[in-house]
Amino acid sequence: MTRLAYTEGMTDIQTEILSAVRDFVNNEILPVANELEHNDEYPQAIVDGLKELGVFGLMIPEEYGGLGESLLTYVLVVEEIARGWMSVSGVINTHFIVAYMIMHHGTQEQKEKYLPRMATGEVRGAFSMSEPNCGSDVAAITSKGVKNADGYAITGQKMWVTNGGSSTLVAVLVRTDDAAPAESSVYKRMSTFLVEKPEGFGEVRPGLNIPGKIEKMGYKGVDTTELIMDDLQLSNEDLLGGEAGKGFYQMMDGVEVGRVNVAARACGVAIRAFELGIEYAQLRVTFGKAIIEHQAVAFRLADMATKVEAAHQMMVMAARLKDSGARNDLESGMAKFLASEYCKEVVEDSFRIHGGYGYSKEYEIERLYREAPMLMIGEGTADIQKMIISRRLVEEYKLKG
Repeated sequence: MTRLAYTEGMTDIQTEILSAVRDFVNNEILPVANELEHNDEYPQAIVDGLKELGVFGLMIPEEYGGLGESLLTYVLVVEEIARGWMSVSGVINTHFIVAYMIMHHGTQEQKEKYLPRMATGEVRGAFSMSEPNCGSDVAAITSKGVKNADGYAITGQKMWVTNGGSSTLVAVLVRTDDAAPAESSVYKRMSTFLVEKPEGFGEVRPGLNIPGKIEKMGYKGVDTTELIMDDLQLSNEDLLGGEAGKGFYQMMDGVEVGRVNVAARACGVAIRAFELGIEYAQLRVTFGKAIIEHQAVAFRLADMATKVEAAHQMMVMAARLKDSGARNDLESGMAKFLASEYCKEVVEDSFRIHGGYGYSKEYEIERLYREAPMLMIGEGTADIQKMIISRRLVEEYKLKG
């Protein structure tokens, strides 16, 4: 373990878990990541290995078969996995968010039904808020759940569902206008449903269609899909928490920890970009000496290392704050914003250090260069983070009198 991005105060168990994950990343992910990514191939062997390591149940309580670890442990694991291949951390992220939502908002029956199978990876989670005409503007969703004698009939179209095809349980946010009076806030007329389905594409169950993978410039391997619901029949037991009108707040709680997760992924990608850059700078010779001896390159590496360190420490702070039970939307927004922006800059600097070779698919930095932009968009864009941060700052520093 290098000095850079070191985390103080870890327990022996945390250190042991991270060591095992790091070995797995070095031996099982890094050697195959480029080939799988270029082929846009789902990393089934890697996912199976992570199941054996217990990563899918890392934060699920021991009473439900998980490891019962903290958010800090989880994001440090994600950082390591993203260092190997960011797409793999995406496989874990949506699963984690759904498990977290069930842990904190589900009924006892929902916890008993899903958490033990989620801990082993038998049930794989995905979550869905965005729609074709709205991403960050959650209030504009049009998918609806209409109450009937047996439960709800769901109709609508969702977009950008990570693990949409490979998951078997999707948490879906829809409008349920019967949940509150028409004059009440739209946020009180939203509900989250837990939709079970088999893996695959097409009409996976009556009323639910997963058309296929969306082609992307990066973030390959993991499947990103649409989700089309047409009179999808769900029971009252499928309503998260058993009460309508709570869905927006349940989703925002999940997204809040998801933002710390995205910060961790950005830290992992940035660490890998720095590793590649400083290694190449010591091997590449120009004008009779290694390019690291040229001040322009040395200063660039100094900038990169500082950004890696700052992003890592902010991510750790946000995770520890959430673990303490305190509100952390300000810190998670800051961590996500800073880490994703710094990640883009560190990757670009490493790309510049590689020169013409950075543009070649033979070099790993080319993959990282296409992966970094997604982190500036996922779980809320940079501008959305600034809105969250600024609003919280006004709350904290509001003038008195």
